[in-house]
This record gives sequence, structure tokens and C-alpha cells, in this order.
Amino acid sequence: MAKLLILQYLYNLSDVRVIEEVSLNLAYMWFVGINPDEELPDASLLAKFRTQRLKDTSMDDIIQEVVHQCIEKGIIKSHGLSIDATHTAANTTKKVPERIMKHLAKKIFKTLDRENGKILSEMDTNIPDYKAMENHEEAKTVMKTYLEEVIAKVQESNEFSDMPCTQDAITEATNIISDEKFILQKGIRSLIDQDARVGYKSKTDSFFGYKVEFAMIPEERIITAIEVSDGAYVDGSKFEDLYKRTKTSGFDIKEFYGDKGYFRKPILDILKEDQVETIIPVSASVYKLDDSKFSYNKDSDQWFCERGNYTISKKCRRQKNKAAMLTYTFDKKVCINCPNINQCINGKSKVKQLSVGINAGEYYEYSQRSKTAEFQEKYKKRASHEWKNGEMKRFHGLDRARGYGLRSMTIQAKLTVLAVNLKRIASLVSSYFACFKQSFFWINIFLRNFRCELSRSA
Repeated sequence: MAKLLILQYLYNLSDVRVIEEVSLNLAYMWFVGINPDEELPDASLLAKFRTQRLKDTSMDDIIQEVVHQCIEKGIIKSHGLSIDATHTAANTTKKVPERIMKHLAKKIFKTLDRENGKILSEMDTNIPDYKAMENHEEAKTVMKTYLEEVIAKVQESNEFSDMPCTQDAITEATNIISDEKFILQKGIRSLIDQDARVGYKSKTDSFFGYKVEFAMIPEERIITAIEVSDGAYVDGSKFEDLYKRTKTSGFDIKEFYGDKGYFRKPILDILKEDQVETIIPVSASVYKLDDSKFSYNKDSDQWFCERGNYTISKKCRRQKNKAAMLTYTFDKKVCINCPNINQCINGKSKVKQLSVGINAGEYYEYSQRSKTAEFQEKYKKRASHEWKNGEMKRFHGLDRARGYGLRSMTIQAKLTVLAVNLKRIASLVSSYFACFKQSFFWINIFLRNFRCELSRSA
């Protein structure tokens, strides 16, 4: 059953189609391990196997074991690791809160119709027409008020305790409308897939679905670990889990590649502790300093301006509800005589003060290293992560969820990873054999020529 799923995700086939293909293709039969005269399971059993037998932990174990065997067999030879996230669209469309509340009310009426039609006949089942309301905020308020009245009316009934299906519908509706994010359109946007969320690829480009974050070895392009979250997930939040699972597989990490979203203190500290070279561009949102005007000396803990003046004192200040800041003060005597004083200092102050974050000194070193040619050359390796994203989406169906819910999306992503890993391993092994064959050819020619030279000398 697992091999059938690997074939399914390898060639992006439906449950019915993969059974049809395996029943006709001898290569597929050989891979699955059956004879042409043997019967295949019904297509419906694949769905049951995914939902009832497969578990997230078992899939992670299989992925780690594949990576471990690649290391033992010498297929993986590099020591770099890249982590990035990509988005996957949900298998449904997002809806406005008004429409969701309309469906919740209909669901309550439907269960009442089955369990207690008397209560239903006493209720106002004319759901407000939110589409006729021009004001979107007013429509949400009207629909929420109406749904709350329906819930209260049902709960007041003496027969409420004897209606389990209605209780479930009421509980679901209550939980959804009580969430503050729901009305703000940042929570549930679909009753079919309640785990999917709205996320952003950029400031203006949004999507509705999930985020798949995975760790990959850039040179061999083999994925070592994967995590799936809803669309509102912030990249790098599960970095430590991906990093640890990669190390558990036996991979020796010496370099780490990531985009600006991974330039965070907790991530940098983990990599620094393990003495891993960090190839991450500096994030402007974290390190807000113009390096062309100021430089830092770590040994003396001093900042230097472009005119050569340096700081002589430092204070730590913490404003209410804000992060602590370090304020460095330059030498007043030098600042007064500086020709750039009007451009550098605003207001009536006669001395330059530089306010930076607590970790600005440490980030300065990263900033300087990220400008070197060596850093830029190494960072190019991270491009293979984008290739892998495109491969899984275009050829293996990861651009859209096949089912509904986070668990279904997680199984889909992990089966896709397993499929592309096996495909990549086959490609690497075949290329190694091709190199060996070519090397053997030239060695044979060399030995033949060497024998000729020996016979001539004799």
C-alpha cells in the first residue's frame, strides 16, 4: 500500500488511476512487488490507508531512514543544509464570515429538522440576506446577531440535551463566532477545511491554504525533514524541529542557507553553538543601521562614524512595551567641530547619539560578511531550493491540497517528499554508474596502451 502511494505521488495520479496504471505497467508491478496475475486492492482502500494507517511520525521515520541510508552508501557527500517554506492552495475557496454564519445557521436547522421538528417550527428560519447590505461591517454584525439568537433559542429548549447532532452543530457555531479572528477574517474561512488560513507571499499577494517548510541538502537536492502548517505560519518558527530531525538522520551540518526570514537571534544562536557557518542575508527589519556611515569594533564595543569620531559612552534604555535599546554617545568635542554636524544631528543637540538594538554589534559582523564575494557565491547554492519547490508543485501536485484539513495536507506533503527523494536518489545513483562506466572505459584504454608500450620495450 505504501508503494502504491509512492507511485501515486511520483506521477501525480488519482486513487483510481494509480490502480489502473499498476494493473497494466510491468515496471510498476515489479516496484510494488506483485505478479501480473495477482489482484490489486480497491482504490477506496488507498484513502482508508492514508487516513487510518499512516501516521505523521511513521512518515518522518521513513524520510529520515532514507537520508540515513544515503549517507551510509556515500550518495550524500556534502555538508550544507537549506530551509525554506512554500505555499499550497487549499482544496476549497475562502468565504466571507457572513456566508459561513449563514451555513452554520442552515446546519443547525438541518439537525433540528431531523431531531426535533417542533422546535424548528417555532423559530424564525428566514436567514437575513447579507448580500443586499452594502456595508460589509453591518452585514457581519447582523449575521452574527441572528446566529447568536438562533443558538440561544435552541439552548433554552428543554429537549436540547436529547439532541446530540444539534449539540454538535451548536458547539461548532459557538466556537467559530467566539473567535475574535473570525470576524476580522483572520481565522476560519471555510467550513469544509477549517484548518486552512489566509497567508501572504508578499505584502500584496495573498493565498488561502497551507505552508510547507522543508530542510534540504542543496548539492544533492535531497529533502531531510518537513513540517506543514496553516497559511498564516511565519517562516522559521519550526526551524529547530527541522534542524534536529536532520541531525538525527546522521547528516553532519557545516553550512546553513536561508533567506532573510531566517535571520533571527534564536536561529543564529543554535547555528553558532553548533559552529555551523551561517549563509543568511541580513534582514533590514532586524538590523536597522546604515553600514556605509557607521562601523563597529567588537573588542572595544565602540561605534565609529564615517568622519572617524567614535562613541565614548553607552546606556541601555527600555521603553514601555518596547524592546531594549542601546544608546551610544559620540565625543561632543569632535562632533561640534565636524563639518557634517547639520546633516548628522537634528534639533538643538550638539552631540550625536546612535540608538541600536541589543544585538546590533553581533549583527554587524553578519552584515559585513554578507557583502563579501565568498558569501555571495555560497548563497547561490540556495537556488536549488526554489527548483525543488517548482518540481513538487508542477509535477507532483503540491500546488494544491488533495484533501481537507491539516492532517491530510501533512500526509500529502510527506508522501510527495518521499517520492521526489526516491526519484532524486535514482538519478544520483544512475549518474554515479555512468561516471564509473566512463572512468572504466578510459582506464581500460590506458591499460591497453600501457601493455603496448611494455611489448615494444621488450
